[in-house]
Amino acid sequence: MKKLSVRAARDVGAVGQQVIVQGWVRTRRDSKGGFSFLEVNDGSCLSNLQIVADANLPNYETEIKHLSAGCSVSVQGEVKPSGGQGQVTELQASEIIVHGWADPEEYPLQKKRHTLEKLREWAHLRPRTNTMGAVMRVRNRICRSIHDFFQEQDFLYIHTPIITASDCEGAGAMFRVTTLDPAKVPRTAQGAVDFEQDFFGRPAYLTVSGQLEGEIYATALGKIYTFGPTFRAENSNTSRHLAEFWMVEPEVAFNELTDNMELAESFLKRIVSDVLTYCQEDMQFFHERIDNTVLASLQVIVDKKFQRLSYTESIEVLEQSGEKFEYPVSWGSDLQAEHERFLTEKHLQAPVILYDYPAAIKPFYMKLNDAESSERRTVRAMDVLVPRVGEIIGGSQREDRLDVLTTRMEEQGLRAEDYWWYLDLRKFGSVPHSGFGLGLERMVQAVTGMANIRDVIPFPRTPGSAEF
Repeated sequence: MKKLSVRAARDVGAVGQQVIVQGWVRTRRDSKGGFSFLEVNDGSCLSNLQIVADANLPNYETEIKHLSAGCSVSVQGEVKPSGGQGQVTELQASEIIVHGWADPEEYPLQKKRHTLEKLREWAHLRPRTNTMGAVMRVRNRICRSIHDFFQEQDFLYIHTPIITASDCEGAGAMFRVTTLDPAKVPRTAQGAVDFEQDFFGRPAYLTVSGQLEGEIYATALGKIYTFGPTFRAENSNTSRHLAEFWMVEPEVAFNELTDNMELAESFLKRIVSDVLTYCQEDMQFFHERIDNTVLASLQVIVDKKFQRLSYTESIEVLEQSGEKFEYPVSWGSDLQAEHERFLTEKHLQAPVILYDYPAAIKPFYMKLNDAESSERRTVRAMDVLVPRVGEIIGGSQREDRLDVLTTRMEEQGLRAEDYWWYLDLRKFGSVPHSGFGLGLERMVQAVTGMANIRDVIPFPRTPGSAEF
């Protein structure tokens, strides 16, 4: 007897096969004709499989007629054509085994719509809902597409450390890693914390980015990408921020900023194209239930050439737009989501790559443009903006000149001795190189139309919340 997923059993090619399907009951409906209909789902697809259970089954009265949402079952039987709406097959049960019961008086996920906020309280059960199941299948597809894209182009997948002593962004919003007893913190003679007695013999943190370590391998192996969890200790309770999230960061030796732009554009087009091709049922669900603009906006990403606009040009466009923005626009300030959406949705009606940002608002490692006034120094940074979302990718060409990099670090108050190994890369065979970062959860939000980033990750970590 062959085991089939619900997805496989719903395919017309399964008709006539004797199979076993296993999953969780969504609904049960009893007929006066002496049989019951069960809707069973196993997470393999959005739709349920209809099970027809006749009254002649040995456990029909004792068990089957008592099944409710959440019960787990194995169903053996023959796949038959179905006349039911929205399905081409159904399973005529010859045996139903009940593995686990779910008391309908206690099981939270009854047949009614729960708010996404409420479902976060049941993070252990919310994967059984249509919305979270669809989100996780799309998230899985995006992850697969990320790996496929880079592997097909001969990038090496590099695992960079989660525990680090360096701050890539220079922001200081990092989680400390320590084995010191907070009740008995060792002190130096000067009264400072004696980190020499800590596990690593120095302050250590959870990484905010794998970029700096990625550069080490890119400047030896050519083309690499990292893909793993990153952490930001920002006390930010917004719909776009998490304390723990996943980041993919490619880094390519000998690539300049224009090469970086082309890589980012083809990367996004590949992800979106794959989702539209392989997740059609789930994407239709998001279009109908979450955001009815999502499919059209994704098609724009696939079909349209990404427009390129310098930061200075974008400021001029915004200043002359006549729009009333909540945040004022001026050269030297960072763009806000409202500015980014105006550029993509109203001004150019296409994805946009902004480049050459003010040096003062960007990290030390971005390559400084030459021959500029000190008041308007810019770096070879880029942000990729897409309609409906705004920034989706941030990246840059890296500073490969030792003297300029050292000066930039001094300007931002960073100690050269803490980054001696990073400076060594500029001493020994330095090359132009570029890379970017894409937050996985932001990408899932962009693709699905989900409004809150807490609903596109299995277990969100936010200020004051680390449950499950």
